[in-house]
Amino acid sequence: MASRQYRLVVDGELGDYVEAAFDTMTLTREEGRTVFEGVVRDQAELQGLLRRVSDLGLTLLSVTAIGEEAGRRLGT
Repeated sequence: MASRQYRLVVDGELGDYVEAAFDTMTLTREEGRTVFEGVVRDQAELQGLLRRVSDLGLTLLSVTAIGEEAGRRLGT
């Protein structure tokens, strides 16, 4: 798998302390949600991010591959 940009959305507007746990991602807050965006190298890194969400007890709302390349690969 080639590197791909992802968007992970979790429930709640989390504080800056969470940003350290997702150091390769950019954190923004939108309408009661926290959004992490960044380039993910491979499936192992993506699984690590998802495991971190779970380990922190966060509610995952969505995971989306973003960008033109991701859209072509996902058939959109």
